[in-house]
Amino acid sequence: MSETRFKAMRDMPSAHLLGAGTAMCAGCGGLEAVHEIYDVLGKNTVFVNAAGCMSLLSIYPFTPFRGSWLYTSMASAPAGAQGVRDALDILKDKGRIGDDEDLQVVTLTGDGAAYGMGLSATSGAIERGLDFLYVCYDNEGYGNTGQQTSGATPHGAHTATATGESGYPGFKKDLFSIWAAHEPAYVATVIGSEPLDLARKVEKAATMTGPRLVIALSPCPTGWDYDPQLTAEIGHLVVKTGVWPLKEYLDGKVTHTRTPHPRAPVEDYLKLQGRFRHLFEPERNEVLLAGIQAQVDAYWAPLEESP
Repeated sequence: MSETRFKAMRDMPSAHLLGAGTAMCAGCGGLEAVHEIYDVLGKNTVFVNAAGCMSLLSIYPFTPFRGSWLYTSMASAPAGAQGVRDALDILKDKGRIGDDEDLQVVTLTGDGAAYGMGLSATSGAIERGLDFLYVCYDNEGYGNTGQQTSGATPHGAHTATATGESGYPGFKKDLFSIWAAHEPAYVATVIGSEPLDLARKVEKAATMTGPRLVIALSPCPTGWDYDPQLTAEIGHLVVKTGVWPLKEYLDGKVTHTRTPHPRAPVEDYLKLQGRFRHLFEPERNEVLLAGIQAQVDAYWAPLEESP
């Protein structure tokens, strides 16, 4: 990258900064969410970025973040965050930096790290009460290496490693509940296509201390096999169908910030994605479609029945 190009990136408004000069995929739902999250957090941050899709934001020796950035292996972001937080606290205790120079420590990982490879390190960090914000862009597979199945892959989806006629036989891991079981400061689900809900939650998380998680479902044109221009529509549909509940955990209580009513049929969301095409062609798989719908219905039934 030329010095002229770097200076142009440096002077851009943050809304246009992320992704400038990088090789990110068109229509990336993860980048959409990270744009919005960074607009709220601002430059007074240090991103501890685990290996994954967002590693492509960096073109050595530059990154598009105006604050600081640290690259780690896929499983090590929480450990890296611990080291950075400890170092900042030591500098504050010694009077070498003031509160105005302190940084918000943010880990940035995909679902491969958050739901799988880095889960042990994350659990330990939560138990230690680490003061960090964990941002997971969840594209429901190992998107940076060909969309292999991850702990976040939904039931019935085709991936590079689940190519049978019924797709992935397992079920998406409930990372929200796993974190909540640790009794952290805050947990929230968001999606970039609902920016106001996202901004409110990130603003809330930014005012807190302790372990905090924001899971951003991240539609992936290449991994989910759809036209990049449909990213926002798919994002709206995953909320309208109830497949991705928008909710938060705070003080031991789970609150839904958006209750879809009436809920749209789940197949409205599924049929736009090539990873679910086998459920509709060459013949409809009524059993599997009904099972996916029943799973979503079962989640919302207690909430819809309560007064």
